[in-house]
Amino acid sequence: MFFASDNWAGAHPAINERLLRESTRFAAAYGTSDLDRAVEARFNEIFEREVSVFFVATGTAANSLALASVARPGGVVFCHSEAHVIEDECGAPDFFSGMRMVPVEGPLGKMNMKNLEARMARYPEDAVHHGRAAAITMTQATEVGSVYTLDEIAAIAQTARAHGLPLHMDGARFANALVALDTTPAEMTWKRGVDILSFGGTKNGCWCAEAIVFFNPEMARELPFIRKRTAQLFSKSRFIAAQFEAYLKDGLWLELATHANAMADRLRDGISGSNSARLAWPTQSNEVFAIVPIDTMKKAHEKGAKFYDWLEPRDMSEPAGEGEMLIRLVTSFASTADDVDAFLAAIG
Repeated sequence: MFFASDNWAGAHPAINERLLRESTRFAAAYGTSDLDRAVEARFNEIFEREVSVFFVATGTAANSLALASVARPGGVVFCHSEAHVIEDECGAPDFFSGMRMVPVEGPLGKMNMKNLEARMARYPEDAVHHGRAAAITMTQATEVGSVYTLDEIAAIAQTARAHGLPLHMDGARFANALVALDTTPAEMTWKRGVDILSFGGTKNGCWCAEAIVFFNPEMARELPFIRKRTAQLFSKSRFIAAQFEAYLKDGLWLELATHANAMADRLRDGISGSNSARLAWPTQSNEVFAIVPIDTMKKAHEKGAKFYDWLEPRDMSEPAGEGEMLIRLVTSFASTADDVDAFLAAIG
């Protein structure tokens, strides 16, 4: 009953097998191998256009370097108030980009457009004392399990374009959002106005594989130097490429995300019918948030369930009552129906 995070899951056997095969051969270093080039070309196919791809090791690195590539002196970056870049990355995006993350409120983990416009109005181009707008970053799927619709993505992109700003998407759970919307990678990104994507694989069955994708290669000219200076250019980068090769082959990445989302649906259905717990808000990806009695939570822990208690969002419509607690449950490619059913039984 491991629902603490999809980061707790291991790696998919197909990815392990591909890494094992790669470990027995020689290949050019620093991203110049045939495998690196082949996987970069595969990204072009997936996104239906020529893109520039840079492999890194972590999602924090992907987000930080992507934003560093569009940095401006005195720049500020607008993001949701609960986004990973502002809450969970120890200031790395600020450190590497030299810019500040500015929070934008909005329900269910998504930036409210009026709030975004109001925030942006506080940072005009000539506001030398306060700083100036430099970029917008959005999380897909969000930190609270919701998913921006295609129209919502397009609306944020339109605002970014109106102000001459690049739009970055944090896609740590990109595949989960993609299958939740039943759309294509192109439709969820550049066709809606996204400029740069942090493409996550680690949470969805890879061992250690993230990529920064630029939909306009001209925007990526500084990234090779930024990646090198931040120690993210691996001499044996082909081992990240090998993971992506297996991950993207025959749609494996979408199968894994579809399974994780299905297990989350099973959790949602079970909690909805529970006498002891209730869903905190609707989610669409592989994260589920529930309100449970504290005693029930302790009993579930004692029976082996792993999950996190969670800080209530400021705009939560029905907060936990006395003797209750908000918890987060995350399913993964490795979650099973038996795991879900055992947890549901544990909470009654």
